[in-house]
Amino acid sequence: MNKLGTIIGFTFKNKARTKSFTVTTLIIVLLITIGMNIPYFIDKFNGEDKAAEAARIGVVADSGIPAAELLTAYTAPEGSDNKVTLESFPSAEDAALVKGLDEGDIEGYLTFGTAGGEGVPPVTYHSKDGELDQDVQMYLQTALQQVNTQLIAEGKLTPEEVTAMFAPVSIETRQLSGSATGADTAAQEEEDSPINFVIVYVLLMLFFLSIMLTGNMIAAEVTAEKSSRIMEILITSASPLTQMFGKVIGVFLVGLMQIGILVATIAANLLLPHNAGVLADFDLDLSQMNYGILVYGLILYILGFFLYALMYAAVGSIVSRTEELGQATMPVMMIGFVNYYIPTFSVAAPDTLLVKIASFVPFTSPLSMLLRIGIGEVEVWEIALSLVILVVTILFFAWLAAKIYRTGVLMYGKRPSIKEIRKAMKAYKF
Repeated sequence: MNKLGTIIGFTFKNKARTKSFTVTTLIIVLLITIGMNIPYFIDKFNGEDKAAEAARIGVVADSGIPAAELLTAYTAPEGSDNKVTLESFPSAEDAALVKGLDEGDIEGYLTFGTAGGEGVPPVTYHSKDGELDQDVQMYLQTALQQVNTQLIAEGKLTPEEVTAMFAPVSIETRQLSGSATGADTAAQEEEDSPINFVIVYVLLMLFFLSIMLTGNMIAAEVTAEKSSRIMEILITSASPLTQMFGKVIGVFLVGLMQIGILVATIAANLLLPHNAGVLADFDLDLSQMNYGILVYGLILYILGFFLYALMYAAVGSIVSRTEELGQATMPVMMIGFVNYYIPTFSVAAPDTLLVKIASFVPFTSPLSMLLRIGIGEVEVWEIALSLVILVVTILFFAWLAAKIYRTGVLMYGKRPSIKEIRKAMKAYKF
């Protein structure tokens, strides 16, 4: 046990200090930081804030029609992005209006034609370039439409009723349980929050990167020790099994530390003052988060890591030169990509037959089951069965990897064939 702890500590310190780990982690941290602050950078480069971008538009009210007064008094709905400020002027020759147009403070002004019936009379927009910005045009059309309704409904509807006509109608989304039928449907409805999609997607990426990077780290270290013949010295101080499990656990701790750094980076960026409203802007509410995702996610990450780490350790032990490592680990990498791509491309449809099957296959269940737990439909017995299958598979691969590692670390020269490995494994009993 003391030797195992020594190997775990040595592996952790050695790998945490490597340039490749440091550079990779820093690059990912930098990309996360840049990605989360792009809106802020854009605002800084533009040199203007949203309030300063509001266009000043004049409304000439010399015609004496009520439409001009109603338009000037128009207020955009709460929560909308107001890009226009409307100001009333008595005539087009007003000194303040002319000065604002000359200095560019006022982009243009509106005039009204002769009223020809109910509603808003013909409206003309005047500006130096004769053009109307699309955002401003949409705002003015919305305002004029409400003014038109007010004029037509004058005396027929109350102001409150007119306002209610333009109130936005919100639509909530709810996910029905697969077992709900008839009257039980309403009782088993579950609210579907966007925050769960975000958490699942982030966890999928973090777990995939961590498992693949740390797995390659294990294989590379075993191969490097073997190619330099250091393994012959290490064998005399600790058994091959102690070395293998010590390396796997040590690198596992490195992977956890890397995930912790990335999570801390995301949290730190969200706490920045200019990012305070990011969650609200994207309609993300942390109170609606399914915390079971984090619990099951940690369990699935640990099991998935050890499954792939043992495979990488076994492959690394049969390779004598680092130049051959990429080709040797290719099959494991391909399985890892399948493990990632199935749930990633199924986020919009987490309950397909493919995802359900993948959630019970040991090589793909860590991430596919995480997807189903987070935003899909899954029963407790399905989660338990998937975990049992995964644990049994890990125990089998631990036994298999131990035999391959024990026989492979001392086999030098060309890469041994499957027949040679089987023969050496049969000779080793434990």
